[in-house]
Amino acid sequence: MKSLKFALAPLALALSLPGVAMAHDNQPAIAASSALLTVSADGRSNRVPDLAVFSAGVTTQGQTAGEALRANAAAMTRVIAALKKAGVAEKDIQTSSIQLNPVYGQPVVGPNGQVAQEPRIVGYQATNMVSIKARDIKNFGKVLDALVASGANQISGPSFQMADPTAAMDEARVDAIKAARGRADLYAKAAGLRVVRVVSISEGGYSPPQPKYAMMEARTADAASTPIQAGEVEAQVSVTVQFELAP
Repeated sequence: MKSLKFALAPLALALSLPGVAMAHDNQPAIAASSALLTVSADGRSNRVPDLAVFSAGVTTQGQTAGEALRANAAAMTRVIAALKKAGVAEKDIQTSSIQLNPVYGQPVVGPNGQVAQEPRIVGYQATNMVSIKARDIKNFGKVLDALVASGANQISGPSFQMADPTAAMDEARVDAIKAARGRADLYAKAAGLRVVRVVSISEGGYSPPQPKYAMMEARTADAASTPIQAGEVEAQVSVTVQFELAP
């Protein structure tokens, strides 16, 4: 038989309040005949995402560092213009990474198999990436197609999110409290007791709507729009609730 463990309330010490325990640290007094039950529970809420966050950019090469950067700047100017034309607001486009790296040639190997000459720099590679928030999920595939058509050769993501997760988080909190109360009623019934009241509630942790990642396939502008499945995102909240149980 499974045993249930409850934290028994301290016995009353004050003569003026016989049978009642004095409250400590501003906690309400608990009757000596009562028991305390602490329950932890999770609450969840699912939503259709309304925001897609992804990265896009251009990698270019040149014989000199300046040549690689100039080519990259021209390409990125076209990419950013294409994003704005596709309906992405300027505030939703943010540079996330700029890199310039040398490109090395193959080492020269002698007849004995040893390296006769170390690799030399034969050019430079420049990469410029931007982080993008696409708020029109239905037309997200068209945004990707516009990027590729404008010269973007790097795309990563997306992660689907909620622009404002407040409602989803609150719904998850309500779900967590209901789950905790249901579990408390179950324990109380099994122990031959009843739930008198909630003594305390604490939120142990929460997770905003978690992004779901989707595979993307970039296509040319004259092909069908890139298919996107946004699915759902889930918010999760954990609570710890202390209940007073009594006969």
